Amino acid sequence: MLQFKLVMSIETNDIKVISFDVEGTMVTTGFSAAIWFEMIPQRYARRYGLDFDEATKRIRQEYDSVGDRQLEWYDVQYWFTRFDLGRADIAMEELQDRVIYYPETKEVLNRLARDYKLSVASGSPRPFLKHLLRDIEHHFSDVFSSTSDFKQVKTADFYKHICRRMGVEPRQIVHVGDNRQFDFLEPAGAGICAFHLDREGKSNDPASLRDLAQLADLLNGR
Repeated sequence: MLQFKLVMSIETNDIKVISFDVEGTMVTTGFSAAIWFEMIPQRYARRYGLDFDEATKRIRQEYDSVGDRQLEWYDVQYWFTRFDLGRADIAMEELQDRVIYYPETKEVLNRLARDYKLSVASGSPRPFLKHLLRDIEHHFSDVFSSTSDFKQVKTADFYKHICRRMGVEPRQIVHVGDNRQFDFLEPAGAGICAFHLDREGKSNDPASLRDLAQLADLLNGR
């Protein structure tokens, strides 16, 4: 199996840390989608006397005007302040029940925690991670947010920073995430063995996985 060959191409006995992205990797995007595309438009509509569709249209235009390469795009309080909607933290708590983990997430974390140190390397700001990781954070020795902790999106430099913070070499980490640029190309550029999580099966890349269970099988079966 090609993925297995990729893992075996490094010194597998030296792997110490398994690093995970969060949204789209361990947790569905439902919570964030509810914040960005339900709650904010609803509050915006009430605030400015618009119907929901018109509010959503305006909100999306505002999001697009910033873009996901800018830190503000990830900062929910920035948008609440920009639109005069009050406190984001109170609003987010109301949607905690929208946090849903993928079916294999908890089992995989339990399996891998027996042999590896587990960490989080996410682009989500800490206000989101507070909710997204609430039921699984105990598995992780380190939680890093590129936007909150390093004021940048997930670049190769970000991954080098977290290696130094954890006191390990890039070759001692395996990272997995659903964004090909931020979770595969950037960590690979830092010297990390990275896997792209492609739950829809659209990629033919040998470093793509269909779910987290496949990663656990690869690592536990080496």
